[in-house]
Amino acid sequence: MDTLIPHDSLQKETLITILEEIVTRDGTDYGNYELTLEDKVAEALVLLSSKSAFLLFDTESETVKLLSKDQLQQYDL
Repeated sequence: MDTLIPHDSLQKETLITILEEIVTRDGTDYGNYELTLEDKVAEALVLLSSKSAFLLFDTESETVKLLSKDQLQQYDL
């Protein structure tokens, strides 16, 4: 069963490591300009803090995903 991970329950170092892994995955596209790793992580932190995005542990792929509020609605949680 997929599980939401409350980002504020994670230690800061753990959260940053997870976000770095997510934003550097193959297929991650940030548009017409390149962002630094730090900028990508900072953007993800803003989305999490504003509750515009959420962390989800996907049991099938055994990875953590960063999902928008709209994407999250597709999951039966």
